[in-house]
Amino acid sequence: MSELKNFRLPDVGEGLTEADIVRWHVKPGDQISINQIIVEIETAKAVVELPSPYAGVVSNLLVPEGATADVGTPIISVDVGGNGGAPAAPATPEPIAGAPREGAVEPGIVGSPAPKAERQAVLVGYGVKLGTTARRARKQSPQAAQATAGQPVAPAPSAPARIAPERTGPAPTAAPAGILAKPPVRKLAKDLGVDLASLVGTGKDGTITRDDVHLAAAGPDVAMAAPAPAAGVRDERIPIRGVRRHMAAAMTASAFTAPHVTEFLQIDMTAAMEATARLRQVPDFDGVRVSPLLLVAKALLIAVGRHPLVNSSWDESAQEIVVHHYVNLGIAAATERGLVVPTVKDAHAMSLPRLAAGIASLTDKARAGKSSPADLSGGTITITNVGVFGVDGGTPIISPGEAAILAFGQVKDAPWVYEGQLAVRKVCTLSLSFDHRIIDGELGSALLRDVGAMLTDPLRMLAWS
Repeated sequence: MSELKNFRLPDVGEGLTEADIVRWHVKPGDQISINQIIVEIETAKAVVELPSPYAGVVSNLLVPEGATADVGTPIISVDVGGNGGAPAAPATPEPIAGAPREGAVEPGIVGSPAPKAERQAVLVGYGVKLGTTARRARKQSPQAAQATAGQPVAPAPSAPARIAPERTGPAPTAAPAGILAKPPVRKLAKDLGVDLASLVGTGKDGTITRDDVHLAAAGPDVAMAAPAPAAGVRDERIPIRGVRRHMAAAMTASAFTAPHVTEFLQIDMTAAMEATARLRQVPDFDGVRVSPLLLVAKALLIAVGRHPLVNSSWDESAQEIVVHHYVNLGIAAATERGLVVPTVKDAHAMSLPRLAAGIASLTDKARAGKSSPADLSGGTITITNVGVFGVDGGTPIISPGEAAILAFGQVKDAPWVYEGQLAVRKVCTLSLSFDHRIIDGELGSALLRDVGAMLTDPLRMLAWS
């Protein structure tokens, strides 16, 4: 006997109110099981894969790819065939974090109690947070308006998952299942017209990376460039959604709330570069990516211990400065979807190998679009590595809720006075932006000077740690 169940868009964390449908993994008529991944959504924080709470046959996709849906909106209809689509309960169930009590709301439904007969198994991490969160009104397309009403919507050709310039040449075929590539990389290859079957992956175990796709798209010995627009196209409009919209709002709020001051310090990185090369030979770092950024991060952590007020937040409502006696180190990462800042939790308590592994893991997840909301929250101070873009420095904007951000510029050969003689040394520029409500010029200068001293002479890290 046919019985339809609608899966409503859940709040996947931190009171989010909406999400974009990036890609459906199923289509009407597909047989699905409980906890099977059915869709990728993009929130203001990250791209998240949602599993199905039902087992059955997909009846309709209620929101098309590229559309934005509010939390609580039905996004997929599943024919559970009269079995409720829920797994059998264990004899002695363990309590699940966030599981609803009797009369509580059903996961993904805002504001209406779920009848007891309609309750379903709660997926770990899902469940709407009740509150007074308000969101701005948004103009809806006809497809989005139908989706809000819970009606089936056919994917509209005019609403692609992402707007991309047209490319000439044959369209790529779907990547075979045996190819090692993450979903965001597969989508990137599809958008750029790259056949994954023709690539040799340079990632772990032969996994194809974003860099592999970009290099293939650029062609041999050609620098990566944006595809040429279609003939006659003079302007292109790209919707501001998800991560990029969140980043834009956060940076605007920070720039116009915290009075920014930026100081610069040029330093000799020769000894730090030599230390980095030696660390790569240490067995404790086998399989771990070691870069100069690791020593910059360690130097900043030690400097924060010497100047704790730098690692703090301004509480406007309480009119207090909150000093954090722990360091959640943010590492700014540029991704296809915009700037994100994953945080290494309790970085101050980590050994150097653990810190290296933590930075590498979080930045890789961020660039693959797999960061969770927890990965992108809770930072207390941030580093941004602008040197990878070939620039010397800048005036970075402080991450909201923090008091300082350190920019690490490119390391390059430059003339330098060393031991009284002019020599060619490895030189870079450090830029420190700080909230002048909390950090005055003397404190900011002291922190920057300490970081520079430890990178100039890495032995100071041992003396000051």
